[in-house]
Amino acid sequence: MNTRSDDSSTTTPSTQSQVEFAHMLVEDLKAVGLRDIYYNESNGFVLATLPANTEAEAPSIGFIAHMDTADYNAENITPRIVENYDGSDICLNKAEQIYTRAENFPHLKNYIGKDLIVTDGLTLLGGDDKAGICEIIEAFTYLLAHPEIKHGTLMCAFGPDEEIGIGADKFDVSKFPVDYAYTIDGESLGQLEYETFNAASGTVMLKGVSVHTGTAKDIMINCGKLAMQFDAMLPGAAVPEHTHNREGFFMLMSMETQVDTGRMNYIIRDHDKQLFEAKKTFFEQAGRTLNEIYGREVVEVIVKDQYYNMYDVIKDRMECVNVAKAAMKKAGIEPDCKPIRGGTDGSKISFMGIPTPNIFAGVENLHGRHEFACIDDMKKAVEIIVNIANVEK
Repeated sequence: MNTRSDDSSTTTPSTQSQVEFAHMLVEDLKAVGLRDIYYNESNGFVLATLPANTEAEAPSIGFIAHMDTADYNAENITPRIVENYDGSDICLNKAEQIYTRAENFPHLKNYIGKDLIVTDGLTLLGGDDKAGICEIIEAFTYLLAHPEIKHGTLMCAFGPDEEIGIGADKFDVSKFPVDYAYTIDGESLGQLEYETFNAASGTVMLKGVSVHTGTAKDIMINCGKLAMQFDAMLPGAAVPEHTHNREGFFMLMSMETQVDTGRMNYIIRDHDKQLFEAKKTFFEQAGRTLNEIYGREVVEVIVKDQYYNMYDVIKDRMECVNVAKAAMKKAGIEPDCKPIRGGTDGSKISFMGIPTPNIFAGVENLHGRHEFACIDDMKKAVEIIVNIANVEK
């Protein structure tokens, strides 16, 4: 089902297909046997509760996943299963000669002997984050079928518009009374993430002067040239393709110019709060400098914060991380704790008062035709959720 979000929409959720999917999930959760199930029309979230089955002291824990998919073709998704993957190139679409080639995706070697769900090469898969939704529902179903596993109150929340960065903005924490939570929205087996970027958007409005080329001397100000000048003022090495780990960057996402008008859209990222603030200041200074060079306002720079590094909250409340690490080790998995070069709904929810690390969902090559999900690793994600819930660890 196509549940692609739309960043040009003014509704919540941003697409009607997410509303339809949410109502489907409500019926699924009712069939499972959860309690207090409802769709919140004001923010697009589906909530449900699995009541505690023990009188012993136990934390209340939430599990969160998002319903939308990224900005890639999501119409007529046709998945298939590659059983016992042998490490060779995967033919996604014979007619179109589309392959996921092992030389281009060296991490495929990690999946030899496992079962993979792949696309037909014409769409994304949607495992980001419908894999997370499946795993949460499957874990809750398992816990209901095995009452001998004692747990406190458990809640799940399935939300919209994560891919366009606004899904959690309206999340109502008063309706989600848990001690801590997890987004099941990571990638490969073992990922446990509790450090994200600090993030901002940067918009540059270009203001040129158009005049006939025959009389343009000392009059014309070409916004195409302005755009190149502005971008050249930013540090050339501080871009995604030249940074990794905790190194931040500026990224030009899109640009549209005419001679006398134009717009540039950037994202600004850094894990370190001080470096993040410095990058925003540098970006704004580039605009002031360009205006000084021309002696008039040729650019208007607008910077808006988007989300912050969840570690600044979680570092003082590490129980959620320690519980997840123990749950993984019980399942025979070594936790892979690395900073996310991005963000999750948990970034915003953590700052709303619920520490919310991110756990793997068993999906790789996100947001494109080469996306795949590993069934074996999805089963492990279910096991991790059950282990986290189990108070008799």
